[in-house]
Amino acid sequence: MLWLILGAAASAMALTIIRRCLTVKQPKLITDYAKVARKVDDNGLEFDEWDFIIVGGGTAGCVLASRLSEDPNLRVLLIEAGGSSKNVVHSKMPAAFTKLFRSQWDYNLYTEPQQHAGNKKKYWPRGSAMNAMVAQYGAPSDFDEWAEIAGDESWSYIRKFEKYTPDPRFPHVDPLLHGANGPVEIGYTAHDWPICNSFMQASMNVGIPFSPDFCTTKGTKGTNKAMTYIDSKSTRVTTESAYLTDEVLARPNLKLFTHARVCKVLFDTSSGIPRATGVEFASKSHTGKVDPKFRVRATKEVIISGGTVHSPQILMLSGIGPAAQLLRHNIPVVLDSPSVGANLMDHPAFNLRLRDKTGSTNKLRAYNLYTSLLVMRELMRYKLWGTGPIASNFGEAVSFFRSDDQVVFPPAEFNHDIEDTTSGPDAPDLEIIMCPDAAHSHNMPLSPHLQAYQMIVILTRPTSKGSLRLKSADPWDDPLMDPSYLETKHDVDVLVRGIRAALKIAHTAPMTSMTDVHSTHPELDHHFSRLSDAELADVVRDRVETLYHPVGTCSMGPSGVVDSDLRVKGTQGLRVCDASIFPNLVSGHPAGAVIATAEKLADVIKVRYS
Repeated sequence: MLWLILGAAASAMALTIIRRCLTVKQPKLITDYAKVARKVDDNGLEFDEWDFIIVGGGTAGCVLASRLSEDPNLRVLLIEAGGSSKNVVHSKMPAAFTKLFRSQWDYNLYTEPQQHAGNKKKYWPRGSAMNAMVAQYGAPSDFDEWAEIAGDESWSYIRKFEKYTPDPRFPHVDPLLHGANGPVEIGYTAHDWPICNSFMQASMNVGIPFSPDFCTTKGTKGTNKAMTYIDSKSTRVTTESAYLTDEVLARPNLKLFTHARVCKVLFDTSSGIPRATGVEFASKSHTGKVDPKFRVRATKEVIISGGTVHSPQILMLSGIGPAAQLLRHNIPVVLDSPSVGANLMDHPAFNLRLRDKTGSTNKLRAYNLYTSLLVMRELMRYKLWGTGPIASNFGEAVSFFRSDDQVVFPPAEFNHDIEDTTSGPDAPDLEIIMCPDAAHSHNMPLSPHLQAYQMIVILTRPTSKGSLRLKSADPWDDPLMDPSYLETKHDVDVLVRGIRAALKIAHTAPMTSMTDVHSTHPELDHHFSRLSDAELADVVRDRVETLYHPVGTCSMGPSGVVDSDLRVKGTQGLRVCDASIFPNLVSGHPAGAVIATAEKLADVIKVRYS
């Protein structure tokens, strides 16, 4: 047992050193709400006033707060249910993001039992820092599709947020096709896993072409190392770190509330059209007691940026949603809006776990004294030089391709009657992420001594759609989330085909020199190559998971919740801005699209009130 004690001590000591070095001075975030808001009294008539109230300090909310407060004449209040991530070490170190899962920084959400996926509840990490930082925005035709749905041609492929610095390791990237002066630094990780390079070469050998840059029209499909939201110091970039800098937080016209949950939006209904006039919010103590409620007034607009889960919940708690559902929870109906909470979509993913016979994976597992010392060495290496496996997002190499690709899936071996759900011929419906480690259910480790890697097979354009409903009228009750994974045969068939492609890559040189194809370890999946499509489909239904990309519950479009300027239809002074407004999933990773959406909305609002 001595090695366990020493190993834990070594790891704790190293993490303490890193924490001290990475911790930044905490910005002046407000938790004493009485300084800038009023307690709700019996009359409920007194408010402190702001021009704009932004509900939610996630990916979109931080962008909006920064951009709108650039105008010194606009008073902006941002209300965030959690706290700042700037002092959370695991949100800064790229390889540590899974340590946030099931932690004090996570909502620990679970879906409703999935009828078409083993009747299991699926874990949903919730938070803008709980992802693998992949900077890939989807296909240009995805945004053309948005423009067609919204009836607004300004929804073309936009991104003014980038700051890309040319990297000599990647000469194929054309810097002229990227932003150079935006607040969000993107680039390639400082660490290169040998197995990731082998994966890319094997992908090309099975017929997936090399892509010079996934983020431009030159390379929507193909294989390469992915760009990431990781800066030149090997630190995760969030919209909080990029947009809410110390200089921005010092603006006198911008204030931030933290640990404050918005209970509802307030409306003036005297004119017949509900107008958002402010919000009511409160906090909860560590003992579970709800503190007194406060109210603040918005003289211009309230913008909800709570994300795909909490934006529709806030709307429904405020009386905007399906009337029958609201009345069931004794919530007065302000506006019957049946689309609120509908159209819930997510990228379903399947982890294919295989044995690595080279010993080049699993470098950050501390299960005895020796491996604990190795982890401590890597922690120091990361702090001193910003290099090593901790600088990796553990998803460096990716392949995007189509399920109807007749090179990858020869007609002699595969039928091609699968429905094309993509937005265009250059848009992929499959993605494989190469990970130099393996786990059960997101972050539950395999056996300690097992050297393994995993390929995450992702369906980027599913046809299954679910919904989000209220559990109760209590703002602290999690809503009922049902993404309806694998409801359609299409989704199962495409994922099975993606697994076939991943196995093909694993059994193609140079991956054959790293994959132990003869392994029979019960935690691994080498036997899948002997399963029929029907048997693989059963495994997919049992093991499908989220890739952390739920969207669509306040969707944009003719039958949706918001219009092309993200105004909630049937109301005044109320908008929604986050992934919930997506009319469809993008063919990749949505964070960039959320940032671009917030940038566009900030420009629209500034023009409107200039």
